[in-house]
Amino acid sequence: MTFGSTITGAEMAVVDANAAALGVPPKQLMESAGGAIGRTVREMRDPDDRVEIVAGTGNNGGDALVAARFLEALDLRVTLLGQPDAISTTIARENWDALDRTGIETRTVSDSTAFDLDDPDVIVDAMLGTGISGALREPVATAAAAINDADAMVLSVDVPSGLDATAGTLAEGAVEPDRVVTFHKPKPGLAELAVPVEVADIGIPDAAEGVVESGDLLWLSRPVDSHKGEFGEVLVVGGGPYTGAPALAAQSALRAGADLVRVACPESIADTVGGYSENLIVRPFAGDCFESDAVDHVLELATAHDTVVLGPGLGRTEPTLDAARNFLAEFDGTAVVDADPLGVVPEVETDATLICTPHRGEFERMGGRSADDVDDRADAVAELAADLDVTLLVKGPTDVISDGKRTRLNRTGNPGMTVGGTGDVLAGVTGALAATLDSHPAAGLGAYVTGRAGDLAVDDRGYGLVATDLLDRVPTAMWDERER
Repeated sequence: MTFGSTITGAEMAVVDANAAALGVPPKQLMESAGGAIGRTVREMRDPDDRVEIVAGTGNNGGDALVAARFLEALDLRVTLLGQPDAISTTIARENWDALDRTGIETRTVSDSTAFDLDDPDVIVDAMLGTGISGALREPVATAAAAINDADAMVLSVDVPSGLDATAGTLAEGAVEPDRVVTFHKPKPGLAELAVPVEVADIGIPDAAEGVVESGDLLWLSRPVDSHKGEFGEVLVVGGGPYTGAPALAAQSALRAGADLVRVACPESIADTVGGYSENLIVRPFAGDCFESDAVDHVLELATAHDTVVLGPGLGRTEPTLDAARNFLAEFDGTAVVDADPLGVVPEVETDATLICTPHRGEFERMGGRSADDVDDRADAVAELAADLDVTLLVKGPTDVISDGKRTRLNRTGNPGMTVGGTGDVLAGVTGALAATLDSHPAAGLGAYVTGRAGDLAVDDRGYGLVATDLLDRVPTAMWDERER
């Protein structure tokens, strides 16, 4: 249960943070990475070779600073590109300070005109890591050119400086290594380098990838220069026999950060739905329930939104299910499908990107096979997700999230959340997240955030919670949890 056979820089940041949440701190991972670099350097060098480590001021450089301690007995020099006070993390700075006390030769270079290599035999390129993209800037550009011109064996740490670890592309003037030691999993673009790539196990637990944890909150951002609409507009299509469900889903989408949320519901209940909160914008359609006559109107509304949440409170009369079929057949955007319309998803050919949020019974009615063991259930969810070409978020004591290629588990939540309405909260939260994220991370975070909101509610109220108790706790679960 993983992200995939390769892992991007952004995904790796999530995995590192999840490892910390699981009790494996970054300092421990850096120590393991430094040991792996040291072992590889020893394999590459001849007995009298001189080694030059060229380190940047991020954690990639920090890994190499650890390696210097493992290589202390060699003819070694460490060059820091930048000043020590520019080192970006505490653990990397601690490892620089440790070198200063060991007697290992070090120097700092901030001006590209002062950079030289003095003919080393082995060069460790640890200038830029997996979080960097775009053109090389000084002094890295000059250092990379000098490394490429040197008559030396070059080892790049994690990725060659200048490789975009998301796109897998090389910047002009990127370091040209003879060997790469990368960590945990290969990064995009490494396979195309035609040089040996060692994937070092640095002790990241499987659960850091397989389980949605607080590190996944790194997918969220809220820049200071944000403007209205940038974080998505969501349309909730619901209501008819029930009025609270679409209101809960819409309020949850707002609490999860959507900028604008509208509710398309039958005109007979529009005033009731709008009365739940002054924050709700209601767009009624004719009739007492969602039927085929309303589909064109709802489709027109949907085109003006980033995501649609289809299902809360719609009911399961045949005219309503026909309308859901017709809507999905014509819709080509992103939709979260919940509750009664889930049953029509296997019947419909659609160009829409669907996130389906069934509980176990709904999952089996969609065609999923029954399984009690969590691992077996994860396999069953992956099979159906691949067959239907959707992202599935199957609710349970342990939620399973899969798009057929990537499968993850969520362990937040508690037995108090069996109360009615929490599924509507989940649908709304996931709809908001899907407005700015791809379906798989949106579904995983939707499960995590909703479960954490439920856990916070139980901490305050015990198991007598109601679904509205989750609303005010959704922002806390999304943002305060990043500091946990």
